[in-house]
Amino acid sequence: MNNRFVPSPDSEADFLRRAPTAAVVTASYAPDLERCRLLCETLDRYVSGVAHHYILVEHRDVALFRQLENNRRTIVDERDLLPRWLHAFDDPLSLFRRRIWLSPWTMPLRGWHVQQLRRIAIAAHAAEDVLIFCDSDVAFLKPFDCSAFWRDGKVRLFRRDGVLSGDGHDEHRIWSRNAGSALGIESSEVSTHDYISTLIAWRRQTVTALCARIEKIHGRNWVEVVGAARKFSECMIYGRYVDEVLAGAGHFPGSEEFCRVHWTGEALSDDEFRRFVAAMAPQQVAIGMQSFIGTDVGRIRRLIGLG
Repeated sequence: MNNRFVPSPDSEADFLRRAPTAAVVTASYAPDLERCRLLCETLDRYVSGVAHHYILVEHRDVALFRQLENNRRTIVDERDLLPRWLHAFDDPLSLFRRRIWLSPWTMPLRGWHVQQLRRIAIAAHAAEDVLIFCDSDVAFLKPFDCSAFWRDGKVRLFRRDGVLSGDGHDEHRIWSRNAGSALGIESSEVSTHDYISTLIAWRRQTVTALCARIEKIHGRNWVEVVGAARKFSECMIYGRYVDEVLAGAGHFPGSEEFCRVHWTGEALSDDEFRRFVAAMAPQQVAIGMQSFIGTDVGRIRRLIGLG
Protein backbone atom coordinates (compact mmCIF):
# COMPACT_ATOMS: atom_id res chain seq x y z
CA MET A 1 0.00 0.00 0.00
CA ASN A 2 1.28 3.48 -0.81
CA ASN A 3 2.94 5.11 2.18
CA ARG A 4 0.70 8.16 1.76
CA PHE A 5 -1.98 5.95 3.23
CA VAL A 6 -1.06 6.59 6.86
CA PRO A 7 -3.39 8.72 8.99
CA SER A 8 -1.49 11.26 11.03
CA PRO A 9 -2.21 11.82 14.72
CA ASP A 10 -4.44 14.85 15.09
CA SER A 11 -6.16 16.69 17.86
CA GLU A 12 -8.09 19.91 18.22
CA ALA A 13 -5.03 21.53 19.80
CA ASP A 14 -2.78 20.39 16.93
CA PHE A 15 -5.22 21.74 14.35
CA LEU A 16 -5.38 25.15 16.04
CA ARG A 17 -1.63 25.36 16.59
CA ARG A 18 -0.48 24.80 13.01
CA ALA A 19 -1.63 25.35 9.48
CA PRO A 20 -3.62 22.25 8.46
CA THR A 21 -2.52 20.04 5.60
CA ALA A 22 -4.89 19.48 2.70
CA ALA A 23 -5.49 16.81 0.08
CA VAL A 24 -7.65 16.95 -3.01
CA VAL A 25 -9.84 13.86 -3.44
CA THR A 26 -11.33 12.80 -6.78
CA ALA A 27 -13.53 9.78 -7.42
CA SER A 28 -13.39 8.70 -11.06
CA TYR A 29 -13.79 5.82 -13.51
CA ALA A 30 -12.45 4.67 -16.86
CA PRO A 31 -14.76 6.66 -19.20
CA ASP A 32 -13.65 9.87 -17.43
CA LEU A 33 -9.91 9.24 -17.73
CA GLU A 34 -9.23 12.11 -20.15
CA ARG A 35 -11.39 14.50 -18.12
CA CYS A 36 -9.48 13.44 -15.03
CA ARG A 37 -6.21 14.02 -16.86
CA LEU A 38 -7.32 17.57 -17.64
CA LEU A 39 -8.26 18.09 -13.99
CA CYS A 40 -4.80 16.92 -12.92
CA GLU A 41 -3.03 19.24 -15.37
CA THR A 42 -5.04 22.29 -14.37
CA LEU A 43 -4.84 21.46 -10.66
CA ASP A 44 -1.04 21.20 -10.89
CA ARG A 45 -0.93 24.47 -12.80
CA TYR A 46 -3.26 26.63 -10.71
CA VAL A 47 -3.82 25.16 -7.23
CA SER A 48 -1.55 25.79 -4.26
CA GLY A 49 -1.67 24.59 -0.68
CA VAL A 50 -2.25 20.93 -1.59
CA ALA A 51 -0.09 18.25 0.01
CA HIS A 52 -1.49 15.40 -2.09
CA HIS A 53 -4.12 14.36 -4.63
CA TYR A 54 -5.96 11.05 -4.20
CA ILE A 55 -7.85 9.57 -7.17
CA LEU A 56 -10.28 6.86 -6.06
CA VAL A 57 -11.23 4.22 -8.61
CA GLU A 58 -12.68 0.73 -8.96
CA HIS A 59 -10.16 -2.11 -8.82
CA ARG A 60 -10.30 -2.85 -12.54
CA ASP A 61 -9.50 0.82 -13.37
CA VAL A 62 -6.39 1.09 -11.20
CA ALA A 63 -3.88 0.08 -13.89
CA LEU A 64 -5.44 2.50 -16.40
CA PHE A 65 -5.22 5.45 -14.01
CA ARG A 66 -1.65 4.70 -12.91
CA GLN A 67 -0.44 6.90 -15.78
CA LEU A 68 -1.69 9.92 -13.80
CA GLU A 69 0.23 8.98 -10.67
CA ASN A 70 3.30 10.87 -9.46
CA ASN A 71 4.97 11.78 -6.19
CA ARG A 72 2.03 14.05 -5.25
CA ARG A 73 -0.79 11.98 -6.73
CA THR A 74 -1.89 8.49 -5.68
CA ILE A 75 -4.35 6.17 -7.40
CA VAL A 76 -6.40 4.44 -4.70
CA ASP A 77 -8.04 1.06 -5.25
CA GLU A 78 -11.53 0.91 -3.76
CA ARG A 79 -10.62 -2.54 -2.42
CA ASP A 80 -8.31 -0.72 0.00
CA LEU A 81 -11.21 1.47 1.14
CA LEU A 82 -14.44 -0.54 1.17
CA PRO A 83 -15.42 -3.92 2.64
CA ARG A 84 -14.50 -6.90 0.47
CA TRP A 85 -18.09 -8.15 0.64
CA LEU A 86 -19.13 -5.33 -1.71
CA HIS A 87 -18.55 -6.77 -5.19
CA ALA A 88 -18.71 -5.10 -8.61
CA PHE A 89 -20.21 -6.86 -11.64
CA ASP A 90 -21.16 -6.08 -15.22
CA ASP A 91 -24.93 -5.62 -15.08
CA PRO A 92 -26.82 -7.95 -17.43
CA LEU A 93 -29.93 -5.74 -17.18
CA SER A 94 -27.99 -3.02 -19.01
CA LEU A 95 -26.62 -5.52 -21.55
CA PHE A 96 -23.36 -5.40 -19.57
CA ARG A 97 -22.78 -1.72 -20.40
CA ARG A 98 -23.02 -0.58 -16.78
CA ARG A 99 -21.57 -1.77 -13.51
CA ILE A 100 -23.48 -2.79 -10.41
CA TRP A 101 -22.19 -3.37 -6.86
CA LEU A 102 -23.89 -6.15 -4.90
CA SER A 103 -23.69 -7.43 -1.36
CA PRO A 104 -25.92 -9.28 1.13
CA TRP A 105 -26.16 -6.12 3.28
CA THR A 106 -26.83 -3.24 0.89
CA MET A 107 -29.19 -2.38 -1.90
CA PRO A 108 -27.79 -2.89 -5.43
CA LEU A 109 -25.56 0.14 -5.99
CA ARG A 110 -24.42 2.00 -9.10
CA GLY A 111 -21.10 3.68 -9.71
CA TRP A 112 -22.23 7.07 -8.42
CA HIS A 113 -23.30 5.45 -5.15
CA VAL A 114 -19.96 3.72 -4.67
CA GLN A 115 -18.02 6.86 -5.56
CA GLN A 116 -19.74 8.54 -2.61
CA LEU A 117 -18.79 5.66 -0.33
CA ARG A 118 -15.16 5.94 -1.45
CA ARG A 119 -15.13 9.66 -0.61
CA ILE A 120 -16.25 8.90 2.91
CA ALA A 121 -13.91 5.93 3.30
CA ILE A 122 -10.72 7.76 2.27
CA ALA A 123 -10.83 9.67 5.57
CA ALA A 124 -9.78 6.55 7.47
CA HIS A 125 -6.64 6.21 5.32
CA ALA A 126 -5.45 9.65 4.24
CA ALA A 127 -2.75 11.53 6.14
CA GLU A 128 -4.01 15.08 5.67
CA ASP A 129 -6.21 17.20 7.95
CA VAL A 130 -8.58 18.59 5.31
CA LEU A 131 -10.07 16.71 2.35
CA ILE A 132 -11.06 18.84 -0.63
CA PHE A 133 -13.46 17.08 -2.99
CA CYS A 134 -13.23 17.83 -6.67
CA ASP A 135 -15.03 15.88 -9.41
CA SER A 136 -13.03 14.51 -12.33
CA ASP A 137 -14.99 16.61 -14.85
CA VAL A 138 -13.70 19.85 -13.29
CA ALA A 139 -10.97 22.07 -14.78
CA PHE A 140 -9.28 24.94 -12.98
CA LEU A 141 -8.99 28.19 -14.92
CA LYS A 142 -7.60 30.54 -12.26
CA PRO A 143 -5.10 30.41 -9.38
CA PHE A 144 -6.59 29.02 -6.17
CA ASP A 145 -5.10 28.63 -2.71
CA CYS A 146 -6.67 25.91 -0.59
CA SER A 147 -6.26 28.06 2.51
CA ALA A 148 -9.67 29.46 1.47
CA PHE A 149 -11.13 26.39 3.16
CA TRP A 150 -10.02 27.19 6.70
CA ARG A 151 -9.69 30.06 9.13
CA ASP A 152 -8.95 30.27 12.83
CA GLY A 153 -8.70 26.50 13.12
CA LYS A 154 -12.09 25.90 11.47
CA VAL A 155 -12.92 24.28 8.13
CA ARG A 156 -15.38 25.79 5.67
CA LEU A 157 -18.66 23.88 5.43
CA PHE A 158 -20.43 24.48 2.14
CA ARG A 159 -24.06 25.20 2.99
CA ARG A 160 -26.90 26.94 1.19
CA ASP A 161 -29.42 27.82 3.86
CA GLY A 162 -33.11 27.09 3.54
CA VAL A 163 -33.14 26.14 -0.13
CA LEU A 164 -34.84 22.76 0.38
CA SER A 165 -37.98 24.37 1.77
CA GLY A 166 -39.05 25.41 -1.75
CA ASP A 167 -40.38 23.42 -4.68
CA GLY A 168 -38.28 21.23 -6.93
CA HIS A 169 -36.01 19.62 -4.34
CA ASP A 170 -37.86 16.36 -3.68
CA GLU A 171 -34.81 14.14 -4.22
CA HIS A 172 -32.62 16.36 -2.06
CA ARG A 173 -35.16 16.07 0.75
CA ILE A 174 -35.05 12.28 0.50
CA TRP A 175 -31.24 12.39 0.70
CA SER A 176 -31.52 14.66 3.73
CA ARG A 177 -34.03 12.37 5.44
CA ASN A 178 -31.88 9.31 4.85
CA ALA A 179 -28.83 11.16 6.16
CA GLY A 180 -30.71 11.96 9.36
CA SER A 181 -31.73 8.33 9.73
CA ALA A 182 -28.16 7.06 9.25
CA LEU A 183 -26.87 9.55 11.82
CA GLY A 184 -29.57 8.77 14.36
CA ILE A 185 -30.84 12.35 14.41
CA GLU A 186 -34.03 12.14 16.45
CA SER A 187 -35.93 14.93 14.74
CA SER A 188 -38.05 13.65 11.86
CA GLU A 189 -37.76 17.00 10.16
CA VAL A 190 -35.73 17.17 6.96
CA SER A 191 -33.01 19.78 7.01
CA THR A 192 -33.76 22.72 4.74
CA HIS A 193 -30.05 23.25 4.04
CA ASP A 194 -28.29 22.02 0.91
CA TYR A 195 -24.68 20.87 1.33
CA ILE A 196 -24.08 19.51 -2.18
CA SER A 197 -21.51 20.96 -4.52
CA THR A 198 -18.08 20.21 -5.95
CA LEU A 199 -14.85 21.80 -4.76
CA ILE A 200 -15.86 21.63 -1.10
CA ALA A 201 -13.92 20.66 2.03
CA TRP A 202 -14.38 18.22 4.88
CA ARG A 203 -12.35 17.82 8.02
CA ARG A 204 -10.88 14.32 7.95
CA GLN A 205 -11.24 13.71 11.67
CA THR A 206 -14.91 14.73 11.47
CA VAL A 207 -15.56 12.10 8.81
CA THR A 208 -14.03 9.31 10.86
CA ALA A 209 -16.10 10.45 13.85
CA LEU A 210 -19.38 10.40 11.89
CA CYS A 211 -18.60 6.88 10.63
CA ALA A 212 -17.97 5.79 14.23
CA ARG A 213 -21.29 7.34 15.28
CA ILE A 214 -23.20 5.49 12.56
CA GLU A 215 -21.63 2.18 13.57
CA LYS A 216 -22.30 2.75 17.27
CA ILE A 217 -25.96 3.65 16.70
CA HIS A 218 -26.77 0.86 14.27
CA GLY A 219 -24.33 -1.84 15.38
CA ARG A 220 -23.23 -2.40 11.80
CA ASN A 221 -20.53 -1.27 9.40
CA TRP A 222 -21.27 2.27 8.22
CA VAL A 223 -21.20 1.10 4.58
CA GLU A 224 -24.06 -1.30 5.34
CA VAL A 225 -26.11 1.46 6.93
CA VAL A 226 -25.58 4.06 4.21
CA GLY A 227 -25.87 1.52 1.39
CA ALA A 228 -29.16 0.14 2.73
CA ALA A 229 -30.88 3.10 1.03
CA ARG A 230 -30.13 3.73 -2.64
CA LYS A 231 -30.99 7.42 -2.30
CA PHE A 232 -28.24 9.01 -0.26
CA SER A 233 -25.78 11.87 -0.46
CA GLU A 234 -22.40 11.88 1.24
CA CYS A 235 -22.55 15.69 1.37
CA MET A 236 -25.90 15.60 3.18
CA ILE A 237 -24.56 13.10 5.70
CA TYR A 238 -21.51 15.24 6.44
CA GLY A 239 -23.44 18.50 6.53
CA ARG A 240 -26.17 17.26 8.85
CA TYR A 241 -23.57 15.67 11.13
CA VAL A 242 -21.66 18.94 11.44
CA ASP A 243 -24.72 21.12 11.93
CA GLU A 244 -26.99 18.89 14.00
CA VAL A 245 -24.65 16.58 15.91
CA LEU A 246 -21.62 18.84 16.38
CA ALA A 247 -23.66 22.09 16.39
CA GLY A 248 -21.16 23.47 13.89
CA ALA A 249 -18.08 22.87 16.03
CA GLY A 250 -14.83 23.10 14.07
CA HIS A 251 -16.51 24.61 11.02
CA PHE A 252 -17.74 27.87 9.58
CA PRO A 253 -20.46 28.02 6.88
CA GLY A 254 -20.04 29.43 3.39
CA SER A 255 -22.49 29.46 0.51
CA GLU A 256 -20.31 30.79 -2.31
CA GLU A 257 -19.41 28.12 -4.84
CA PHE A 258 -15.83 28.04 -6.10
CA CYS A 259 -16.74 26.02 -9.21
CA ARG A 260 -19.27 27.00 -11.89
CA VAL A 261 -20.95 23.80 -13.10
CA HIS A 262 -23.00 23.04 -16.19
CA TRP A 263 -25.18 20.42 -14.49
CA THR A 264 -27.81 19.49 -17.08
CA GLY A 265 -28.88 20.07 -20.68
CA GLU A 266 -26.92 19.70 -23.87
CA ALA A 267 -23.26 20.17 -24.72
CA LEU A 268 -22.42 23.85 -25.12
CA SER A 269 -21.39 25.35 -28.44
CA ASP A 270 -18.08 27.22 -28.54
CA ASP A 271 -19.83 30.56 -28.11
CA GLU A 272 -22.03 29.22 -25.31
CA PHE A 273 -18.95 27.82 -23.58
CA ARG A 274 -17.17 31.18 -23.77
CA ARG A 275 -20.24 32.92 -22.33
CA PHE A 276 -20.42 30.30 -19.58
CA VAL A 277 -16.81 30.99 -18.60
CA ALA A 278 -17.30 34.75 -18.84
CA ALA A 279 -20.22 34.50 -16.40
CA MET A 280 -18.08 32.95 -13.64
CA ALA A 281 -18.50 34.77 -10.32
CA PRO A 282 -15.43 36.54 -8.92
CA GLN A 283 -14.77 33.77 -6.37
CA GLN A 284 -15.15 30.96 -8.93
CA VAL A 285 -11.86 29.49 -10.08
CA ALA A 286 -12.96 26.34 -11.90
CA ILE A 287 -15.62 25.02 -14.23
CA GLY A 288 -17.39 21.68 -14.32
CA MET A 289 -18.86 20.17 -17.46
CA GLN A 290 -20.91 17.16 -16.33
CA SER A 291 -19.47 14.22 -18.23
CA PHE A 292 -22.86 12.65 -19.03
CA ILE A 293 -23.78 15.76 -21.05
CA GLY A 294 -21.14 14.73 -23.56
CA THR A 295 -19.04 17.85 -24.07
CA ASP A 296 -15.91 16.67 -25.87
CA VAL A 297 -12.88 17.02 -23.61
CA GLY A 298 -10.74 17.98 -26.58
CA ARG A 299 -13.02 20.98 -27.21
CA ILE A 300 -12.76 21.96 -23.55
CA ARG A 301 -8.96 21.79 -23.77
CA ARG A 302 -8.94 23.97 -26.87
CA LEU A 303 -11.36 26.51 -25.44
CA ILE A 304 -9.38 26.97 -22.22
CA GLY A 305 -6.11 27.23 -24.10
CA LEU A 306 -4.64 23.79 -23.39
CA GLY A 307 -5.49 22.11 -26.68
